[in-house]
Formats: sequence, C-alpha cells, structure tokens
Amino acid sequence: MPRFVVEADGGSRGNPGPAGYGAVVLDPASGETLAERAEYIGVATNNVAEYKGLIAGLTAARDLAPDAQVLVRMDSKLVVEQMSGRWKIKHPDMKPLAAEAARILPRAQVTYEWIPRERNKHADRLANEAMDAGKRGEPWEPSASSAALDASAARSLSTPPPSGPPGDAAAGAAAARAALAASRGTAAGADTLFAEAEPGPAGTATAPAEVRDRAGHTAAPTAPAAGQGWAPDMGAPATFVLLRHGETALTPQKRFSGSGGSDPELSPAGRRQAAAVAEALAARGTVQTVISSPLLRCRETAQAVADRLGLDVTVEQGLREVDFGAWEGLTFAEVRERFPDDLQAWLDSPKAAPTGGGESFAAATRRISATRDRLLAEHAGRTVLLVTHVTPVKILVRLALGAPPESLFRMELSAASLSAVAYYADGNASVRLLNDTSHLR
Repeated sequence: MPRFVVEADGGSRGNPGPAGYGAVVLDPASGETLAERAEYIGVATNNVAEYKGLIAGLTAARDLAPDAQVLVRMDSKLVVEQMSGRWKIKHPDMKPLAAEAARILPRAQVTYEWIPRERNKHADRLANEAMDAGKRGEPWEPSASSAALDASAARSLSTPPPSGPPGDAAAGAAAARAALAASRGTAAGADTLFAEAEPGPAGTATAPAEVRDRAGHTAAPTAPAAGQGWAPDMGAPATFVLLRHGETALTPQKRFSGSGGSDPELSPAGRRQAAAVAEALAARGTVQTVISSPLLRCRETAQAVADRLGLDVTVEQGLREVDFGAWEGLTFAEVRERFPDDLQAWLDSPKAAPTGGGESFAAATRRISATRDRLLAEHAGRTVLLVTHVTPVKILVRLALGAPPESLFRMELSAASLSAVAYYADGNASVRLLNDTSHLR
C-alpha cells in the first residue's frame, strides 16, 4: 500500500485579506516531491486558506493513489485538532470545508500531525507564491515555482536543528546556520524590500569581502572555485523587521527611558503611530510572526499590529531596552549636569554603564546577540516583526554591518520607525532598511 506525506498551509495577508494556499505530496522515505498544488483564492481568512490547502493536498494524494495511507502534517493546530476529531467545529465557514476534506479519502487512510511552522516550509512557500501571483493578476504556475525541497530541507523533515542552552551565543550560531541551511526555498513574503536578495553583476548575489558569524566574529570567506565569482548560499533569508515602539509622553522630551524606569504607556500620538504602521505592514503582507519586548510601550505597539494582521504576540525578554540606572527619566542635558564623568565614560566606552547599576552597551550586545541567535534558529526562512527599542535595533543593525560600537551614536531612529535585516545561511547579513517613517506621513 502506498504511503504519502501531505504538507499543507494557507495564508491571508490581512485575515481576512488576499489569501492563498499551498500543498505538497512527499515520499516519506526520500522526501521527494510527488505533487504540488497552490492557488490564489481571493479575500479569505487564514483558516479558510488552510482548509483549502488541506483539501488540495488530499486530492493530489488521492489522484496519485486512491488506496494510499496519508500522513497530513500542518502547522495549523486548529485544522489538525478538528480533523482528528478532538476539537468541535463551531465556525460555519469551517464546517463545509472540513466535511469536504473528510470525503476525499476514507478516514482510516488519513492521520494528522501538527508540526511547527519552520518544518512546513515547502507548503508555506507555495502559498506565498500563489498570493504573489494573485497580486499580479496571474494564476500560480507550477513551472515557475521554486518551492521544491532540496536535500537539506528534506532532511529537516525529520531532523530538528541543533540547539544549545538559552543564551549560549555559540550554540545559537550553530543552530541558526543549521536551521537556515534547511530553509532554502521557503518564502518569507512578497515584499522585495524585506525578503529578496539584491542581484550583483551578471545576476550574481552581492556579499561583503568577509563573513561574520552569529556572534559577530569575523571569519574568512570560503574561496570560490576557479573561474567563478562569489557564490554564497543566498537561499531565502530569515528577515527581522525591526519596529521601534510608538511615542510615549517621554519621547518628545528626549528623556532616557529604558527597562529600569516607569514603563510608560503609549501616548495618544503613539497609538496613532502604531495604527499607521499596522496598516503599512498589512499592505506589505510579509510579516508572519510578531515578537515584542516585555515593556508596555512595545506590547501596545505590537498588539496593534498583530490585531491588524490576525496574529498573536510573543513576548521576548531579550528585546527589552537597556536599564539606564539613575539616568532614567532625565534628559541628556540633565545627566551631563548631574553625572558628567559617568556620562563621558559611557560615551567613550561600550563597557561603561550608566550611573547606579545600569546596563552597558557591551552587556546589552551580548544579550541581544544571544536573543538574535535563538530567534534565527526558531524562525528560519520567515519574516518576523520584532517590536523593540532604540538600543536593540541599533545593535542589530550595527552587528549586521560589522560597524564599530561608536556607530550606535550615529544612527537616527524615530518612534514607530521600521528597519530590516536579512540573515542568510552563509552567515552573511544584509541591512535592507533603516529608520523608515514613510507610513507616518
């Protein structure tokens, strides 16, 4: 009796919004792609698109062998639990779709398994290709698809990337590389600013003359073969879209506001900014995950975006702002007047901490680097919105550029601004955007 693995996914850029699905039938032994299906379905919700993907995948498996045993793997807990009979189907839009899926193959031939998003890359890419085609007013064409799994991605079906203890930057680097190497062919979204490599001469991808590992250390690049140009692994990157939170009452006054202060909420202006950036990100349609600093101003900004995109917010402690110690709530001029020697030391060295037990830039860099490594391993090949603060954004950009610590004082970063960094499997990082505030004008 034939055995197949069906992986299916669906997405909606707006929930509801422009939607599409993708499904792939795989040989469970080799990981070989046996069939692909994808389609743009117009305006729909994520759940409707996911069910449509399931129906397409089961239909493709039936067309290959009506007597096949099929394992369906999806990252939709809702669909998996409902089709397994463990959750009731209450939504009227879901009931006919679930019934249609159940009729395709006998129930005894189909089992369901939930998998995390990073292991559903092929179907995710197909769904994004379908939505991209729909945006252009075209049907999805199999011949134009680049979603087929390569050997490393096929191995990732059963082998999770290595991991180390939380905060271990070296282990995080290894995990990030393994996860990113397994993610080639995964779509991060349609927006070229956030998700695509820029071509170099003669169509080759550009890369710097040196490569930095996930801990920020410089390593010599691998020499290309004779007669060839630079050929790093430029498969689909993990892209971090970096959003500074909206204004608080302290922002226009340019007061130090870190993780050791009063934890202010968004001001009315900040809430308007959060709504504006939410609309802008919904229009781009690329963000797949929303992660926020634990501080209130970030959580409020993140929630505004997540509500608009139909996503949940995950809180990440490592994205918090530095603790400015005794400087919290003071202006730069007030700090210079009260703590002139401490301020000068802070300006001169990243190892110097603010007065009263604050966090130095060097300590913050270690924390943020470890957080970056872990998030890269967890979200390989995806576009992730990180809602955070001035210092974490600047540190991530600085590390991506290989710039010196003093560059932190040479970047402008406005409230509710967007920046973006793409991380590739070869260890290279590409800064795509810095301090974009066009959505606020």
